[in-house]
Amino acid sequence: MVVDFRRTQSDHSPLIIDGSSVEIVKSTKFLGVHLADNLTWSLNTSSITKKAQQRLYFLRRLRKAHLLPPILTMFYRGTIESILSSCITAWFGNCTVSDRKTLQRIVRTDEKIIGVSLPSIMDIYTTHCILKAHSIVDDHTHPSHTLFTLLPSGKRFRSIRAATSRLCNSFSHKPSGSSTNI
Repeated sequence: MVVDFRRTQSDHSPLIIDGSSVEIVKSTKFLGVHLADNLTWSLNTSSITKKAQQRLYFLRRLRKAHLLPPILTMFYRGTIESILSSCITAWFGNCTVSDRKTLQRIVRTDEKIIGVSLPSIMDIYTTHCILKAHSIVDDHTHPSHTLFTLLPSGKRFRSIRAATSRLCNSFSHKPSGSSTNI
């Protein structure tokens, strides 16, 4: 897969490994995440949505068996939320509004089936970002460790300066604002 954001599009010369040409594809699946050559996440979102909707059947069956909401919530967290939050820090920041609404619709459907309030997809994303930031701050060998510098107060971290919206929407620039509490 070739990712190229240059203004002038050009044909890329074929990559040859051991005498055979490597095929250029529009999308690929890597570690369970669908990557597209234009770095949109619609294919990944549709894949996640499909998997989560397949698990809804089992949640509905458990509800018909008159299981209690705490047990249904545990099933939701283990089977459906785990699918929704898989690598969420990598892709959710650059999802389109329609992709986010599609994912939130699944959470709302689960709420109706279980009968209790569940965290929104944005809350799940924020929680995972904070946990990831804590793990990066605690690991001095992590390549992104130097991106997290404390402000003079010692309580908040300095925000990364970004020239493009691609960096602003990335994990290390979330949550929004000039500085964040971690």
